[in-house]
Amino acid sequence: MLRIILTGLMAILLAGLWTCKPTAKVMSDEELTQLADSLAHAYIITDGHVDLPYRMRVKNFQLEKEYLDIAESTEGGDFDYARAKAGGLDAPFMSIYVPARYQEIRGRSKLEADSLIDIVERIVGQHPEKFGIATSPAEVEALVAEGKLALPMGMENGSPIEDDLANVAHFQARGVRYITLTHGKDNLICDSSYDTTRTWKGLSPFGREVVKEMNRVGIMVDISHVSDDAFYQTMEITQAPAIASHSSCRAFTPGFERNMNDDMIKRLAENGGVIQINFGSTFIDSVSRSKGDKMRADMRAWMEANNVSRRDSAFQAYVEAYRKEHGDNYSDVKVVADHIEHVIKLVGVDHVGFGSDFDGVGDSLPVGLKDVSDYPNLIKELLKRGYSAEDIEKICYKNVWRVWSKVQQIAQEA
Repeated sequence: MLRIILTGLMAILLAGLWTCKPTAKVMSDEELTQLADSLAHAYIITDGHVDLPYRMRVKNFQLEKEYLDIAESTEGGDFDYARAKAGGLDAPFMSIYVPARYQEIRGRSKLEADSLIDIVERIVGQHPEKFGIATSPAEVEALVAEGKLALPMGMENGSPIEDDLANVAHFQARGVRYITLTHGKDNLICDSSYDTTRTWKGLSPFGREVVKEMNRVGIMVDISHVSDDAFYQTMEITQAPAIASHSSCRAFTPGFERNMNDDMIKRLAENGGVIQINFGSTFIDSVSRSKGDKMRADMRAWMEANNVSRRDSAFQAYVEAYRKEHGDNYSDVKVVADHIEHVIKLVGVDHVGFGSDFDGVGDSLPVGLKDVSDYPNLIKELLKRGYSAEDIEKICYKNVWRVWSKVQQIAQEA
């Protein structure tokens, strides 16, 4: 309740102070920092993609300790309760990420997805005073009013649906509110931007039915990771707005199909959808991407030559020495703001949001956006460029809320 009151007071204050767009020339750096932090905590912040469940899954040998740490602060990773509160994050979509390799064995993908949902439920069950699962904007708002972090869920990779359309409703019942149609390889639904096989030349016949079923049951269609053909075919079929939960603008990374080109962003906006910008350096910066590609190739070659894994201390020492010699490939928070601004100039402020990919892009996060405590840094950069408090509010959550609510409405009317 206190947060609702404070948010209302902040809105009144800003309505009076921000009749025109501020610039760095009329506010000091300290004032901008304070305002950015205030806005981050006054408005709900939702993030389209945080890979915490899979991060915890791969650490299952110490799962009990991880569950305890998440409710306070962790030494590793990009997300925990303390840092989320510091950054103003309220509703990170927990990514139910299923690697493409699991689709090679029937039943394996579905089992993995269900187990990751179990992890989210267990977090909430062990720490109900701090977390709650949310399946609608209203539920997020209720949890935030109680001072809790809301944990909506989105499934990254539609492979757990397998060849059974009934599984769409199964995952809706388990709390999944968006499904990324594919991931790193073509699956039974559609082609992947990372796969050159082009199995279906876009969507499969089954995939077309999956999109319609997602509309029917109220699951947002997420077109991150899909091929260009699959994207355009999805736009023709879906009756509800779609999202790109963690994608960036191809204008900054020519040739990187994983990102969206300008025409795709315009088509997504025509559909009423939202692109949620991925923060990873290799997603937002072609120079960082080139350096990152070379770094990964060198590291893979070294591991193979020395017959070691990523967890070996020898490999960790090699990585440290490599970075000292070659430098890092980090981009900057300003470049993330460049992507947001690019979308706004193309289609307006109503079609962009945050889709960090925290805990999913490894050690490639840009300077100023290293974990979930850093959202105020991005808000500050947007303020410096003259964006209003109303603009910031839309980017933080209102744009996604509009899509999510419309998807629910269409499902109810079906």
